[in-house]
Amino acid sequence: MIAAICLSGNIMAQQVTFGKIQNQIKRDKTGINQFDVKKDSVEFKGLSIDLGGAFNMDYQAVDSFNDQPATFALPSKIAGYRLMNQENNFNLPAADMTLGAQLFDGVRVNLDIYLASRHHNETYARGGYLQIDKLDFIKKDFLAGIMKYATIKIGQMENNFGDAHFRSSDNGSTIRNAFVGNNIMNAFTTEMGMEVYYNRSGLVSMLGVTNGNLNQGIKEVVYTAGPNANTVVSPTILAKLGYDKQIAQDLRVRLTGSYYHSANLGNSNLYSSSRSGFGFWGVLNNNGYTNNGVAVAANYNATATPEGTFNPGFKNWATSLMFNPFVKYKSLEFFGTIELASGGDKAGVDDKRTANQFAGDVVYRFGKSEQFYIAAKYNTVSGKLSNADAKEVTVNRVESSIGWFMTKNILAKLDYVSQNYKDYAQFAGNVPTGNANNFYGGNFKGLVFEATISF
Repeated sequence: MIAAICLSGNIMAQQVTFGKIQNQIKRDKTGINQFDVKKDSVEFKGLSIDLGGAFNMDYQAVDSFNDQPATFALPSKIAGYRLMNQENNFNLPAADMTLGAQLFDGVRVNLDIYLASRHHNETYARGGYLQIDKLDFIKKDFLAGIMKYATIKIGQMENNFGDAHFRSSDNGSTIRNAFVGNNIMNAFTTEMGMEVYYNRSGLVSMLGVTNGNLNQGIKEVVYTAGPNANTVVSPTILAKLGYDKQIAQDLRVRLTGSYYHSANLGNSNLYSSSRSGFGFWGVLNNNGYTNNGVAVAANYNATATPEGTFNPGFKNWATSLMFNPFVKYKSLEFFGTIELASGGDKAGVDDKRTANQFAGDVVYRFGKSEQFYIAAKYNTVSGKLSNADAKEVTVNRVESSIGWFMTKNILAKLDYVSQNYKDYAQFAGNVPTGNANNFYGGNFKGLVFEATISF
C-alpha cells in the first residue's frame, strides 16, 4: 500500500514524505498523559505517510482460587469440578499496526489494525477515522478563528468516553498503561460516528454521536418479548466537559466529566466491546465437569466475562457518567475514576439497575528522564448482574507495578495483582441444580512481567 502511494505520488509529481503528521498524539513515552486531541505546529509539506506498530509480550504467574467444594452433595450432583491449573508461562503475544497519511493541510486519516489478538485468528481492522483540524480544503483560512481550537473526527473509531481509556491497554498498545490491567469495568467501544472537539485556554469539550453498533449492518432489529417487540437501534450520544491547565511549571491539573447514553442498544454495549481482552489470561476458569449427568464445557463463567473484567450486561438501554481527576506535581501523578452506570436488564425491559466503579492510581516517575516508575492502584466495582438478583456483587482489585523505559519506545514492567469477588451466588441462576459459579468466593493473584514496544 505504501509503495502504491509513493508510486502514485511520483506519477503525479507530488512530493511524498514519511512521518510529517500534524496534530498527532505520539505512540511512545512522550504520548503518556496526552488526552483527547491536540494541536501542534507541524508544517504541511504535501502528502506524508505514517506507519507505526505496537507489540507486547506477557509472562504470567497468576493463580486462581474460589470457595467451591471439591465434591458437591445432593441435589447438585456435580462431578469433577475444579478450577484449571495455570502454568507460569508466556501468554499469546499481541501486535498492532497503525497506517495513516497527511492528506491535506489540517486533514489526516488513520487506520488501526490488530495484527494478532486473542479474539480473532486473522488480522482485522480495529477502526479508522478522518481527522480535520483545518477547513482550508473548502477555502483558504475558512473559519480559521474557530478551527484554531476545534477538531472534527469521523469514522469507526475508539469513541471518547471518559479519560480512563487514554491510560489503558488495548491489545499490543500497552505503553501508556503503568499497569497490566485496565479498569475492572472497562469502558471501551468502537462505533461509527463523529466527534467534535473545542479546546481553548484550559477548556476541554467534546460532543459526539454514533450509530450505536459495534459490528455494522442493516439487519432488522426484532425483540421477541417486552414492551418494544420491534424497535431500532438508537444513536449513542457522547459528551465531555472539563478543565486541563498547566497551572505552574511543576503542576498540571485536569478534571473532566463524560456522558454516554443509548436509548436502544445495538449489538454490544460499552462494557463488552473490547475484542482483544487484556492483562490476566485464563483466570477463574474451570475444567470440564458433569452436572446431573450433563457434561459442562470447560472455561464456563456463569456470571461475568473472563480475564478479570466486569460486564454489567445491559441489553436494552444504558447511561453512564464518568468523572476523572488528574493531577501531576513534579514527578508524582494521581489519576481517578468515578463511574456511575445504569441500564435495562434485557431487550424490551426498561427496569433500571446500576453498577458503580471507583478507581484511583498513583504513579511516581524518577530518573534523569523519568525513565523509571513505581505505581499502585485500587479499583472496586459493585452492582447487580440482573434485576432478579437479591443483592449486588462486588469485585475489588489491588495492583502495583514497577517499570523501566529502556528507550522512549521500549517499556518493561513487573505487575502484582490481587482481585477478589464477593457475594456471587454458588450456582448459576442461584439454584442448587445450576452450574457451579467460578466466581463464588473467587480470587486470583500473582505476578505478570510485560514487555512492550510502541512506535
